[in-house]
Amino acid sequence: MQIEQPYELVLFGGLGDLALRKLFPALYLLELDERLPEGRIFAIGRKALEHKVVIAQIKKAVFSHVQPDYQDCDCWQRFAKRLSYVCLDGQNPEDFTVLAAQLDENCPNRLFYLATASSLYADIVANLNTSELIQPTAKVILEKPIGHDLASAKEINKSVAEHFDEKQIYRIDHYLGKETVQNLMVLRFANFIFESQWNQKYIDHIQISISESLGVEKRAGFYEQVGAFRDMMQNHLLQLLCIVAMEPPAKMEPNAVRDEKVKVIKALRPIEGQDILDNVIRGQYKKGVSDGHPVPKYRDEDGVDENSLTETFVAMKVEIENWRWAGVPFYLRTGKRLAERSCEIVVQFKEIPHSIFSLQDKKTMANKLIFRLQPDEGIRLQLCEKKVGSGMKVRPMTLSLNPDDQNAARVPEAYERLLFDALASNPTLFLRDDELMEAWDWVDPILAAWQESESAPESYTAGTWGPAAATLLLAKDGRLWNENN
Repeated sequence: MQIEQPYELVLFGGLGDLALRKLFPALYLLELDERLPEGRIFAIGRKALEHKVVIAQIKKAVFSHVQPDYQDCDCWQRFAKRLSYVCLDGQNPEDFTVLAAQLDENCPNRLFYLATASSLYADIVANLNTSELIQPTAKVILEKPIGHDLASAKEINKSVAEHFDEKQIYRIDHYLGKETVQNLMVLRFANFIFESQWNQKYIDHIQISISESLGVEKRAGFYEQVGAFRDMMQNHLLQLLCIVAMEPPAKMEPNAVRDEKVKVIKALRPIEGQDILDNVIRGQYKKGVSDGHPVPKYRDEDGVDENSLTETFVAMKVEIENWRWAGVPFYLRTGKRLAERSCEIVVQFKEIPHSIFSLQDKKTMANKLIFRLQPDEGIRLQLCEKKVGSGMKVRPMTLSLNPDDQNAARVPEAYERLLFDALASNPTLFLRDDELMEAWDWVDPILAAWQESESAPESYTAGTWGPAAATLLLAKDGRLWNENN
């Protein structure tokens, strides 16, 4: 796939945390791989800054977030020539005349990226329209979380849809751009050996975990309004669940893939009333030791309310009510200040019905297929083999499905892949409007129940794997979280 036409990328929030940590490094790597055609990148910010100051800030960010082997001065010079800075307030219509003066009215491939709070989306899009900057071929990327609940998501969606057709709207979830997530689809749908066993007959349960060892850092203002559930569960974890559980699409075409993902969300068993207490755990970290250093409790972080009820951890048991997954629980977990930074999907197969080897522990030695998304990407299959020596002792062994020659090649970053896809007008890995609405509709009762109860999240010590109730969530089903990495 190629980006066939010259482009203009207009990045609102152009000097924000996301842009500096992820977006500009991703664009630079596309430049390094010579995958960008002729084009220009406009960073939009609210501060009046000189061009050279902005370029220096972006360079520092890029070279801080790409590996030394990829820090090429000639490439940076080429990339820097694409960059411009425009000072404007997204809520002020008059400021957009400054942007309009710099854009090429005949550009065939214009992409607006809204890396701002979603509460600003309606104003930005309306002002783009008033300034006649939205061409029929223009596209817009919306960062998550889109809205605060179902009602606000509908309002934002409606506002954006007044000026962009659905085919022009790209709702991004960067976890879908990870190599291993896409490899999961290939592993399933290109290999009968796996797809034939991808159901309730052979699979005992599935775990999806996204853990972070960091706290809220400098994002307390954002995090206090969002929390772990809206920040991670409503989007990233549900999207990974959809990829794991979806039926084979009729073909590898954007709407065919997204149709199957929507079906998964619609099949989720509602979690309401007593089920929320039984199947959803929320926690908030207290002081402890993380990465070898003492860290404060969440309520002592800068910018956090001393009586905050914001959750920094969520674990839940989810069920999909269809033939393929009947009776198979999905355990989802995410949190900050946990024991390590990782993201993995664990497909736990059922135990063998009877072992002829006396020392084989059927439960702990059951086959597992583990998709690791961070910090290192890869796929591992846990099998059993004979222990070398006399007798017939059985031990677990892990088979890597990532050959060394593949690991030697640079794997594109998630945002690198998704930015390229958006510029190439490929929406396959982006959310459709009905996906977003179905997800909010499913999580809304949980959020409403928490707000109504005003109960405090269970505390857990920073540097551990979360509250005790999260362990009990699986233990009462006779299972354990996969934490032996």
